Amino acid sequence: MENRKLRMGMIGGGKDAFIGAVHRIAANIDGQVELCCGALSVNPETAKESGQLLFLDEDRTYLSYQELFEKESLLPADKRIDFVTIVTPNFAHFEPAMLALENGFNVVIEKPMTLTLEEAKLLQKKVEETGLTLCLTHTYSGYPMVKQARQMVKDGTIGSVRKVIVEYPQGWLSTLTEREGNSGAAWRTDPKKSGKSGSMGDIGTHAAQLAEYISGLKITKMCADLNIVVPGRGLDDDGNVLLKFDNGSNGVLIASQIAAGEENALKIKVYGEKGGLEWHQMEPNTLILKWLDQPAQVYRAGQAYLSDVAKHNTRVPGGHPEGYLEAFANIYRNFAATLKAKLNGEAPTAFQLDFPNANDGVRGMAFIENVVASSQSDQKWFDFNI
Repeated sequence: MENRKLRMGMIGGGKDAFIGAVHRIAANIDGQVELCCGALSVNPETAKESGQLLFLDEDRTYLSYQELFEKESLLPADKRIDFVTIVTPNFAHFEPAMLALENGFNVVIEKPMTLTLEEAKLLQKKVEETGLTLCLTHTYSGYPMVKQARQMVKDGTIGSVRKVIVEYPQGWLSTLTEREGNSGAAWRTDPKKSGKSGSMGDIGTHAAQLAEYISGLKITKMCADLNIVVPGRGLDDDGNVLLKFDNGSNGVLIASQIAAGEENALKIKVYGEKGGLEWHQMEPNTLILKWLDQPAQVYRAGQAYLSDVAKHNTRVPGGHPEGYLEAFANIYRNFAATLKAKLNGEAPTAFQLDFPNANDGVRGMAFIENVVASSQSDQKWFDFNI
């Protein structure tokens, strides 16, 4: 391909949507992507106004995702989009993603990938059939110090992993805010729009993906206890899960949205034979390394002693705040680099391929379905079935 920006379309993410703006910022940080079209809202007036605010051409501000794919497919190759980003609620992920792949467009999609495991498997199969690329935005795997932790585990720095503890407490659903005009809470607590699980589907999937990403292990069994703490709520807002991994080690996963006073306090600890690693999302530039027989060490983003993969995903000098938007941008940059390599007939590098994909999406949906089944079962250990 010629040296140019990748052309992006967006489904959802109109003027009142939080996550759409985050995607646009992240995609734009490295200057590798330009937004060319969108079906930004199911409300026609909102879709048109959002397109105007984003300076999209009127004839490429579409009123449905079906119209977007139909008309973009008819454009010449040097005009039509290379990929589409889908930032709709969970129930509106599968159909536009499948239609995108069927029409030859690569996909970036919010997590969880679909509403059901069956849908996730169909998307995975379609990605394999088409050879197209799907990126799933598990943001937290984009942080440089998360990548440092993963590399240290891979290098055997802490020895064989024995235990993983990951917790994701939030407090924003401590009241029945979904009935007080909070649209984000309304769809996340509605089984028809969110799926089988509330807190575990929304943030538990992030915790599970992070546990597997850093440890390099796969969850094989679980024992889950999901709870609806706030009376009148339709889906779980709190849960605790015991985990078993494929190397025989164990773990604990906690996801709660009724932890009053908490903001976005995702944290993970990985313990090996020789030491442990600890990372907190709200202090993302710091990674703590603990030892059996010596004082703890503090690793900081932007320093020369870090691994190549951490440096590759670091954007500013040490001591400068680098956080959520940059982590999000790392996922977009790696996806864009992979897409450009494939368009040029080249094999993407390991660094370029370092973003969550359709396989992670299937595991995320399997986590949701298995954790709900485990919670509903009297059986102590429930196999992680896919």
